Formats: sequence, C-alpha cells, structure tokens
Amino acid sequence: MNVIERNNVKVSGRGATSMMFAHGYGCDQNMWRLVAPAFEKDYSTILFDHVGSGSSDLNAYKAEKYSTLDGYAADIVEVAKALNLKDAIFVGHSVSAMMGIIAAKNAPEIFKTLILVGPSPSYINDSDYIGGFTREQIEELLVSLEENHLGWSMAMAPVIMGNPDRPELAEELSNSFCRTNPDIAKQFARTTFLSDTRHILNTDIPSLILQCSNDVIAPLAVGDYVHAKMSRSKLVILQATGHCPNLSAPEETIGAIKTYLNG
Repeated sequence: MNVIERNNVKVSGRGATSMMFAHGYGCDQNMWRLVAPAFEKDYSTILFDHVGSGSSDLNAYKAEKYSTLDGYAADIVEVAKALNLKDAIFVGHSVSAMMGIIAAKNAPEIFKTLILVGPSPSYINDSDYIGGFTREQIEELLVSLEENHLGWSMAMAPVIMGNPDRPELAEELSNSFCRTNPDIAKQFARTTFLSDTRHILNTDIPSLILQCSNDVIAPLAVGDYVHAKMSRSKLVILQATGHCPNLSAPEETIGAIKTYLNG
C-alpha cells in the first residue's frame, strides 16, 4: 500500500501553495472539517489520518515505530514527498504540532510555515517548566486508560474539549476516542503524554502559535514557553476555551490563521 492510501490522504482546493492539516490524539482528519474548507479557494488543502487513526491502514501500525513522535513525523514527510510538496504550510493540532516541528527540521524544504494549535512540548511539570500535570497525574491517566478505554474516553473527552455548555462537542470527541483501536489508543497516549520535545523548539521557521484562553491540556504558560523558545513565532491567545478550537471555535481559528498568513 502506498503512503497516500496508508494515511487516507485527501487533497482539495486549487491554490498553488499547499496546506497540510494534522489531527491530534484520538481523532482523525474529520476534526478539521470546519476549518480546512475555508482555505480551499486560495490553497491546496491536504487532510490525512495518522496510522492507527481514522481510515488509515491499521495493518501499517507498528508499535516500535510509533512509540516516539519521530515515527509520525516520518510519515508526514513521506506523505509530503509523495505529493511533491515544497514550501508548504503545516497546520498541526495538539501533539501533531510537535510532529510538524520535527518534520520541518528533518525536511526543511517541505514546510515554510508552521501553524501550531494548542502545542505542548511536554505535559509534565519540570522544575520551572509548567506543563500542566505532575508525572504522577500523567501515570494515573495512562493507567486509567489501560484499565478502561471506553470509560476513560467518556470521562476525559469533556475535560479536553471544555465548553461544558455545549455537550455535543465532548460527545463527538468521546465517540472519536471510542472508535480508535484500544491497543493503539493506549500506545498513542503514552507517546503523546510522555514525550518531551522541548529540545526541538530551537527552530527559526516562521510559526503561528494559537493558544486557547483556558485549556487544561495546554495551559497559557505552555504557549508562552513555546513562543519564547521559537525565535520567529507569533503567539495569539484565542477567546476560545478548551483544547479543540478547530471544533469549538472554527471561525475564530480560521480568522487567526488567515490574518497571520495574509500579514
């Protein structure tokens, strides 16, 4: 199976510049359905599923490869090369933001700009660094997921999504979690929540950091940290709350990206 089929790649739009959208943990490309179409007039948009997610080829999943973010980043580069991308824009949500930084470092000719939505290089507090969680809290989260995938999904989705006045958003995220193969979900969670990629932030690629105003997964201190470490970054604090503004506040997310790209 070629990489286009492996990652269930979908290309739309008619612009000369390409935009690749990457989804976060427990999700698939459908999470961009309210954002990506807004760019199809001016860009060629690329959606895909990480291996193990959505309609990707589950047979291509190898636990060893995807035990680090490098495995996912390698897939991003493979897809981009298969599509002959040059000077493209990478839009990554949550953990995919860090995958995008790795991909851009490994293949600098492919991506000229990074849009990082709710990025976090490490979820674990460390000395002066505030990631949002203690190591014990992360370990408890992972044990809970190991013991009861469906229960964890239903309990965590509202926490991650926020916006308690719009329960349909948490329900969609919970359903997405539940559709994921449990064994792959557990592995992806460990890769996501135990990775520490603070050392890769020393990049000079132009980047937009979109930070939600109240996000328990990636608190404001994380956005400030990423911005301080990335020399050519711009930090925008959205009015949106929760960790998924691509679903909860698509118009604000679209507006912030367009303002940056057109600036």
